[in-house]
Amino acid sequence: MKLTKFVPLFTGLFLLVSGCAFFGSGNKQNDASVADEVDSGEQTLYAEAQRYINNRDYKAAIARLELLEAHYPFGRWAEQAQLELIYANFMMTDYDSAINAADRFIGLHPQHQHVDYAYYMKGLSNFQRDRGFFDKLLGTPEPLRDVSSARTAFTQFEALLTSFPDSMYARDAQHRMHYLRNVLAEAELNVAYFYLRRDAWVSAINRAREVIEHYPKSAVVDDALVVLIEANHKLGLKDAADDALEILSLNFPEWKGFNDEGELVIRSAIRNKDRSFINTITLGLLDRPRTTAILKLEVPDSETPRPPKSDES
Repeated sequence: MKLTKFVPLFTGLFLLVSGCAFFGSGNKQNDASVADEVDSGEQTLYAEAQRYINNRDYKAAIARLELLEAHYPFGRWAEQAQLELIYANFMMTDYDSAINAADRFIGLHPQHQHVDYAYYMKGLSNFQRDRGFFDKLLGTPEPLRDVSSARTAFTQFEALLTSFPDSMYARDAQHRMHYLRNVLAEAELNVAYFYLRRDAWVSAINRAREVIEHYPKSAVVDDALVVLIEANHKLGLKDAADDALEILSLNFPEWKGFNDEGELVIRSAIRNKDRSFINTITLGLLDRPRTTAILKLEVPDSETPRPPKSDES
């Protein structure tokens, strides 16, 4: 009798424990299923974005990448999607968005293995933003154009080289900095010419010094020295003019302004490159120089690199 009383109780406990085990197993399976769905959804969005990028449909790619980042901010592909967003916005010529995406990536992942790509693309975005200006500047320059983007690009490439000297983008950054250095120096020189045309001698001197002090490796240092010579000569500052002339003669003996007797002729190139001479300073320091060709700058142009893949991607 006592045994029969315990049978229902034992049976009930067995069913209860079995039920708990059954439902517990179901929860684990459900969790795994949800995780698989998450991985599948994230990977699908990333794969679609890659397909659109390969087909150069950058607008659609950006939409997929932004959706991926919004739904899976800590997912497997989130960081790579942020890098791809920089590239896709750049290729859309939306340079502001590319720069913002690069800044965001740098802020979120300062130690990322490919953070140098974000630095590089910031500089490249500012470089490309003013490409039309660069072409005009080197063709028919206007003296008071805004060169802030060019200056920013130079600074950003410089930051890349300082922080990541061994970066795969370092060589291209150096090439572009060389070009930008000449562009910025030429812009300053054009402002100096602008002041010379208005007989603003002190302002012309200040701009010429800017070229010589900040862009000593540029291609227009010789022209900046000539501005110093003329402006100081006009102000009656003979010693300063002579000092600049000595520097010019020693460092640029073949400068185009020396005549057959080695005398410096200040050409109307300072005022108007197509007019006759306006002034001659005769010192006869040098023998007849050889005429050098006018430097022509070529805009660096290379294929924009896709972001590299992270190790975990």
